[in-house]
Amino acid sequence: MGSSTKIRVMLSSRCNDLFPEKSSTKLSDIRRNLKKEIEAQKILGRSVFEVWINEDAPPVDVTVDSWEACLQAVRDCDVLIVLSNGNAGWAKTGGDVGICHAEYAEGLALARGKVRVIALPWVPLAKGDQGARDQRFREELTRQTAFRGGEVSTADDLKKRVFEALADAVVVLTQRGVKSSASSRFGMGQALDWTRLDFSARKREMEQVVRNALASQPGAKTMGDDVVLPLGGKDIGVVVHAIPAAFTVAAAREMVGRPFLRDHERTDLLKKAQGPLHLIACHRGATETQARALLGFPDAIVVSDLFGIYVADEVQKVQFAFLANCRDDAQTRHALQRFLEWLEQSTEALRLAARAQSRANIVRTIAAENKKK
Repeated sequence: MGSSTKIRVMLSSRCNDLFPEKSSTKLSDIRRNLKKEIEAQKILGRSVFEVWINEDAPPVDVTVDSWEACLQAVRDCDVLIVLSNGNAGWAKTGGDVGICHAEYAEGLALARGKVRVIALPWVPLAKGDQGARDQRFREELTRQTAFRGGEVSTADDLKKRVFEALADAVVVLTQRGVKSSASSRFGMGQALDWTRLDFSARKREMEQVVRNALASQPGAKTMGDDVVLPLGGKDIGVVVHAIPAAFTVAAAREMVGRPFLRDHERTDLLKKAQGPLHLIACHRGATETQARALLGFPDAIVVSDLFGIYVADEVQKVQFAFLANCRDDAQTRHALQRFLEWLEQSTEALRLAARAQSRANIVRTIAAENKKK
C-alpha cells in the first residue's frame, strides 16, 4: 500500500467463503464492490479513500511472500476493517495461526484504535488443523472484541455496517490526531507553563487535571481528593498521584513512593467503593522495570500500551497505572482517555473490578486489625 495522501483502508476477510452462506456470492466479490463504493466516496468534493484488498495484490508464487504482503498491508493502512466469519484462513504450517487471524492480531498490536470488526455468522468449524486454527481465532475475537455488534446477515447490512465502521474510525482517529498534534510540542503553551513550575506545584496541577477528567466520566462521584468511578460493573475508588519529572529523578519519584502501602488509611473511601486503584500521572514516561520496582517484586501483571503502563498484583490485589507524558491538560486527559478505552476494549475492566473487590476486603481487614492495637 505504501505511502499515500489518502486515508488507507484495508478490508480483511476470507476470499472464497460465500456470504450469505447459501448464496453464490463470494466474500472476495463483496470486497471488490466495497472497494469501488468506498473509493467513490468524497469529502468536500475530494476523493479521500484508498482501499487495499488481497485481490489487488500482485501475484506471487511463494505463500510466505503472500503472507508478508498481507501483513505489510495491515502495517501500512490507517483503518483495518475485518469481515469475520470465524474462519482463520490458510496457514504456513498446521500449527500456525491463519492469515485472517494474523492480520487481526497484527492490527491490534500496531494500533488497536484503527481496527474495526464486522461480525458475520460463523461458519461451521472445519476438521483437523484448520478447525483448531478457526477455534483459536474465535477465542481471540471473543477475548479482544467484547462487543462484536449484531451479526450482519445480508450484503446490504454488511455494506451499511462497513460504512458505519469506517465513518466512526475516521472521526475517532481524526480527533486523536488533533489531540496528539496539539500537545506534542512541549516547549510552548501550557506544557511550557507546567515545566516552569516547581515539583510541588506541577504535581498539584497534574493531579487536579486527572481528578477533573475522572469526575466528568459518566456515573463518577468525588470523595474529597478521591473519585469513585464505575468500572466493570462495580464502583471503584480511584486515588490520584503524580510524578512531576522523569521517573529517574528520585526527588520526584519519592513524592509518590509506594502509595498502596497506605491503603488501610482510606477506610472512608472503601465504605463507598472497592479498591483502591492508584492512577499515577507521569510528567514523562515509565518503563516496565520501573513499574515492577515500584510494586516491590517482579511477579506481576504488567501491560504496556499507548496510555502508559498498568500493573496488577494477583496476590495482594494491588493495582496501579502510570499515565505517560502528562505534560499539559490535553496530554493528561488523552492518556486517561486511552487508559479507560483500553480497559473497555480489552475487557480488563471486569478483571480490575474483581481484583478491586478482593483488595478492598484485604484492606478492610488490615484496618480493622490496626484499630485493635
